[in-house]
Order: sequence, then structure tokens, then C-alpha cells
Amino acid sequence: MNNLKLQEAFSLNNQVTLKNHIVMSPMTTWSSHDDQTVSEKEVAYYGARAKSVGMVITGSSHVQENGVGFANELAVYADRFIPGLTKLATSIKAGGAKAVLQLNHAGNKALPEFISNQDVVSASAVLAYKTAFAPEQTPRALEESEILQVIRDFGSATKRAIDAGFNGVEIHGAHGFLIQNFLSPHYNRRDDKWGGSLKNRLRFAMAVVDEVKKVAAKYADDSFIIGYRISLEERENDGLSLNDTEPLIENLVAKQVSYLHLSLGDALSDHEHNSTNTEPFIQRISKLVNHRVPLIAAGSFNSLERMAVGLADGLDLVAVGSALVANTDLFGQKNLSLNLSASEIESIKLPESMFSKIKDLGVFAFQFTK
Repeated sequence: MNNLKLQEAFSLNNQVTLKNHIVMSPMTTWSSHDDQTVSEKEVAYYGARAKSVGMVITGSSHVQENGVGFANELAVYADRFIPGLTKLATSIKAGGAKAVLQLNHAGNKALPEFISNQDVVSASAVLAYKTAFAPEQTPRALEESEILQVIRDFGSATKRAIDAGFNGVEIHGAHGFLIQNFLSPHYNRRDDKWGGSLKNRLRFAMAVVDEVKKVAAKYADDSFIIGYRISLEERENDGLSLNDTEPLIENLVAKQVSYLHLSLGDALSDHEHNSTNTEPFIQRISKLVNHRVPLIAAGSFNSLERMAVGLADGLDLVAVGSALVANTDLFGQKNLSLNLSASEIESIKLPESMFSKIKDLGVFAFQFTK
């Protein structure tokens, strides 16, 4: 497979030119300070990897105090975070990549130990099962006034990203976090205008996009990037399916977001899980989108060859995660390694706390050597 296209420049909606077709996938670092401000280790980590990619999407940053999804996660819910975020954006841009801050509210997967009064909220009070990252818990259903405040806070977070010098933001609508909670027929049991029909379940996501676009139009120029990350399905029998997410995609295309970002396990092979249709998602969704907006996918792009196949299968950009954790230079070696060693983390600017968490969780594809 020809890898040359990977290194060619890409025009993002004719407003922004990326130096290549590779994006750094958003991954939490578990490395912010305990007060959730950016650490120097995070600045170094992102800066070291910006040289290999056209765009860096940060790990999630929570837009409200009770939206935190990971320990030592980036935060953007108050102005006190702007100085550290400015250092982070500056470091990424110094490497030649566009800097995009991912905005999130963790919803029913928020971590109560980091939240005042352990007030975990979601669309509805539906049990959320334990994951590798969050406990089993039943959240409190948001009141309508609180829903409107969350929407406004996505806008406020966008203004802070602009003030910090980011080139754009990504709205995190994936991974079972709050925006997905509202879209999901399993987790959204509301009987008001925010739940029930698909139109109502889409309302929250669309309102967040509109708010972010409104703030960007007021405070940034036309080059400001607004992306949206999507999980296509949930495993619950009555959970999210393509019947929900394909209309979501059509709505996002109509709103002309800067890009759509599919979060997958294996981008080249993942397909509809409860169907005889085995066409890979990236091929199916690329036909649906038909280049009306750029399409990105993440999911085990751990070699240049797999990245090239992703582009050939219809993607405009590939989002690379694990390979960039273990390798700061994607093009400087014949084969990309997924080996991590405690003795080498300084040389690849990998924060020790991130290395330890990855190793302890044991859910990633890395091999650990001495």
C-alpha cells in the first residue's frame, strides 16, 4: 500500500491546511495537576508528538466541575485553566500541528470522587454499568434549567479555548458520555422535549453544536475548527444503533461541522454488531457522508500500512492513538512499536503517571518491557 498520501497536505473545509493526513487521537493522559490545571509533562508530551501529525486533538477536558471522566484530566470549566491551556496550545502549534481541545461532560461515567457532593448527572436516572474507567452508578436526571446551563457551558469552554490560542474544539459525543446519554434510547428515558422521539433525543447534541458555533462566530475567525466525535452503537439491546447515529450524522453534515470523527475499536473491520451486514463502518459511513465534510476514524491504526488502507477505504484523515503514545516520530522508523518501557519514558516524553495507568489498566495493546 502506498504511504505517500499520508504525508500529503490536506485542506480542511478549504479554511485550514493540515501538513498531512494524520491526526493525533484524543487520549487522556492522567497527568494534569491535582487541581486539573495543565502540567509541564503534558505540555512536553503533546509537543513531542505534534511534529508527526497535521492536527492534535487533546484528551477530554470537562466543561463543568461535575463532568470529569478521568483522574488528573484536563479541565476548561473556569478561567483559571486558561494559562495552562495556553501553554499546551502553544506547544502543539510549535510542532507544526493544529491544536484542537476536546470538550466533554462525562455524564453517567463521571467520577464521583472528584465531584462536589458526588453529584453525578445524566439525561435520566438509569443505571450505568461499571467500566474499566468508571464505577457502576445511577446518576441523577438533569432538570431542564441544568440542561440549558450545560449547553451554555460548552459555549463558555469554547471561548476559553479560543482565548488559549487553540485552532479549534472537538465536541465529544462518543464513549457513553453525556451527549451520547441524551441520544441513547436506553439511557434517555425522558418524557419532555429532551427525550422520547429521535428528534427530541437529538436536541441536546444539536443545541451544543449551535452554541459552540455561535461562540466561535463571535470570538474566532472562519478558520476555527469545530469537530464532533461519534460512537456509532451501544451494546445494550435497546441502545444506540445506526438508526440513531446515521440521522445524527446527517444533522451534523447539515450544520457543516468541520469534521466527523468515528471512534472505533478496529477501524478497518468494525461493522454493525447485530446485523448480517458486515460492511466495515468506515466504508459505510464514508458513502453516507460522501465528502460533504471530512471524515476521520480512530481504531488500531498502529502501522503506516493500516493508515493508508483507512484512507483508501474512504477516510479523509486517520486518527492515531497507541502508536503515538509509544512513538513520537511516526515516519522515522520502518516499523512502529507498541512496546513501552519504564526506562525509556523520559526519552519519548511520556508522563510517568500515564505510563503507570496504562500498565495498571491492562486494556490497551501495548507490550511492556524492562
